[in-house]
Amino acid sequence: MSQVGDILKRDMELFYDDLNSERKTSESQCDRVLVSDFTEYNPLHNGHFHCMKTAKDMFPDSLFVAVVPGLFERSGRGIPYILPRQVRAEIAVSVGADIVVEGPPMGIMGSGQYSLCLCRMFQALNTDYIPRGYKPVEGIDEILKRINRGHHIASKPYKVVDKTTKEVLLKGKLEEDNYVITSFSNSLSKIGFDYKDKFIFVERIEGVSGTLIRESILQDNFDKVLEMMPPKTIEVLKREIKNDGIIYGIRDEEAILDTANGYSLEELANLNLFNEKLARNILDNGPYDNLESLKNSILQGFSSHFRQRVLSILENPIPKETVSKYIDKYPTNIRVLGYKNKSSLEKFKEKVNNGNIIHY
Repeated sequence: MSQVGDILKRDMELFYDDLNSERKTSESQCDRVLVSDFTEYNPLHNGHFHCMKTAKDMFPDSLFVAVVPGLFERSGRGIPYILPRQVRAEIAVSVGADIVVEGPPMGIMGSGQYSLCLCRMFQALNTDYIPRGYKPVEGIDEILKRINRGHHIASKPYKVVDKTTKEVLLKGKLEEDNYVITSFSNSLSKIGFDYKDKFIFVERIEGVSGTLIRESILQDNFDKVLEMMPPKTIEVLKREIKNDGIIYGIRDEEAILDTANGYSLEELANLNLFNEKLARNILDNGPYDNLESLKNSILQGFSSHFRQRVLSILENPIPKETVSKYIDKYPTNIRVLGYKNKSSLEKFKEKVNNGNIIHY
């Protein structure tokens, strides 16, 4: 089995281990400030570093905890990450994170589902502050101001609503970074987490191109992106390229085709984010000999983003009812992917409201 196949098999076992575990609430108390950031670090660039440094400068004695998406190694777009999460955690600790914990399986979930999981993680970590990067566009200042007053802000189709005051704050759609902020506000409100004055909003810096970074990795030539990433990120990327550790774009094609060709209409329709129309479309155009023919058969009208999500779900077929149960219990276990030192780890254990802390 390939490296990616090994990772996915291991992660499926971890998923069901989490699902079948019971969360143990910790009674320990700690007045240490905990700053918790969620980011994919795909890979960690100067924008991520700027957000981390801003928060750490504001609270120099705090524990900085990075929540890095974990299981199945697929991004919010459903695309395989550049580096496995343990390597992403290594870079994060090297540039300033005290603790890195494993976040939810983004690639097999809808945006609302993983937003809810992330917010449950913030709650379990007893988070005091949440730094978030934002893009300065018209109308966003008022939205951010309302969120830090503790208002329940939610993005609806083509508008942003203050559910506390019943006002429409913005007409139109938000860009991705700004949308994530309103999604967090909505999910935190749903779970009853008081986030008044807890967000640290950091304006995104210019001069970082994810497209150029990905091209530099595929070409093993970092000349154009040396100013976009911390030296440690580039050092680790070069090491992983040399050791065949880059997993970007690599899928378990056999597993995907087995699901698409072998599942019944009912089994496909019951997968997370699937419905009968999508399941029937896949069956009617099969069987499939390769990934490209399968991808091209997915219903027209959906974005490539959606198609990548579909591939990730076929790659890791989990029924929607099972995912729903997983979300309701999340996080049963908190897996620490990396930590600065033993002192930081002990302070983290004292602070966190979960007795099931596992570290590698």
